[in-house]
Amino acid sequence: MSLKRAFLSSLVSLAMVLSSTTGYGKTAEMTVVGRTPLLTPVNRPLTLDRLSRDTFRYFWETTDAKTGLAPDRFPSSSPASIAAVGFALTAYAIGVENEYITRKQAVDRTLATLRFFWKLPMGPQKTGVAGYQGFYYHFLSMKDGTRATEWEIELSTVDTALLLGGVLFAQSYYSKANKKETEIRNLADKIYKRVNWQWAQHRHPVISLGWFPGEKGFIAYDWVGYNEAMLVYILGLGSPTFPLKPDSWHAWTDHYKDDWGMDNGIEYLTFYAMFGHQYTHVWVDFRDIQDDFMKSKNSNYFLNSKKAAYAQRQYAITNKAGWDGYGENQWGLTASDGPGKFSKVVNGKKREFKGYFARGVGINYAYDDGTLAPTALLGSLPFAPEIVMPAIQTTYEKYGKYLYTDYGFLDAYNPTFQFPVTSKTGKVIPDVGWIAKDYIGIDQGPILAMTENYRTGFVWEVMRKNKYIKLGLQRAGFTGGWLGAEKKNTGVASSSTMTTNTPDPKTDKERKPASN
Repeated sequence: MSLKRAFLSSLVSLAMVLSSTTGYGKTAEMTVVGRTPLLTPVNRPLTLDRLSRDTFRYFWETTDAKTGLAPDRFPSSSPASIAAVGFALTAYAIGVENEYITRKQAVDRTLATLRFFWKLPMGPQKTGVAGYQGFYYHFLSMKDGTRATEWEIELSTVDTALLLGGVLFAQSYYSKANKKETEIRNLADKIYKRVNWQWAQHRHPVISLGWFPGEKGFIAYDWVGYNEAMLVYILGLGSPTFPLKPDSWHAWTDHYKDDWGMDNGIEYLTFYAMFGHQYTHVWVDFRDIQDDFMKSKNSNYFLNSKKAAYAQRQYAITNKAGWDGYGENQWGLTASDGPGKFSKVVNGKKREFKGYFARGVGINYAYDDGTLAPTALLGSLPFAPEIVMPAIQTTYEKYGKYLYTDYGFLDAYNPTFQFPVTSKTGKVIPDVGWIAKDYIGIDQGPILAMTENYRTGFVWEVMRKNKYIKLGLQRAGFTGGWLGAEKKNTGVASSSTMTTNTPDPKTDKERKPASN
């Protein structure tokens, strides 16, 4: 571990006001351990070191080493999630940088993954293929990588983009001239260049959510802003083979007018669930870069995600619905597991609970059943550490005995749901509430990657080197910051300032530290 990384790591641990002891032995243990049971969380302090290592183990130990297929969830049986594979590819390099595994181990796992995905059959058939036109089906069989058959699975444009986020990350990270790393870069290039973004523009110039084989064809809805699909357009714009034209980004942002507004006392570009403010940010460093829309608002997407975190926190503080546990250090709504489909009376009102569902609050849509998810917090760590740190520590202290296990935080919990029922998605613990039984790959991914981005900026630093990401951003009209354009005085807080100052909910402006 470098002195710089070790120093940053120690600062993070101090910031959490916790011991720096991780409870693990030497790095070499990671190369041989199986699913080793951990000590009871209440007997061990939580540090970002420990959280990172435990969450990394999820990807290293649940992903198939021969194919790279990552399960959608664990320990419940599930098909592979292509988005989870993208997060796994990113996780391996994080493991190398933190000395959880060796570079050789990461290279071998990454190369096996890319070889497998490149060779998977493509075609318009309903079965026996993994994708079509370069896009992959949302879920694949863990046995052979072809389209999963548990239910009707769509060819997913956004999940393919999340997979490609990891693929291009691997291309930029494994930069050595040896045979294996050269092959990684070449395979990543082939997989990315095969994607036909123009074919997915069924209603030009926007991109369809996806496609079904046979008569159903394209899904009747398109990706228009603002949500998690920024990465779809950035990757499409950067393509050297089937590039989108800049008018696609203009069509995407044209819908921002419907999403910009005041939410819980803060004015920003809204999307109700936190994952929409996090996924693209896993790989793209939006600090100090702006497109035309953000220039017009004197803001940027990084600062916007910070405001989204503050809006959710303010919602929890206000807690008009009266959910148990909500407050300044108990918040975080996103897509996650939930107790299940139940109708129950809470505080004299009939409430509808759901299983896996996208939860959140915004100006156009809201759904909340009292279920909170650690990934909503930790995926926002780089944006607003000053409110995420206390919240995650409170979550760990109050619920860690049940919520924090082998691979870090289980997917979600609901303090309100204390009804004596059988939940298929978890368990109800008296005086505690409902606790999820599974980890979900696309929730674990942001926890690990954004924790690393907060600690060292590692994933962002690697992806700033990727020519396709850079070209996609430039074609979308982004300038400033690390993109190399001349900086102008936009009034936007610098990256260092934005991670420490807090927006005032009443004025929607950055509070500046008081001068001495």
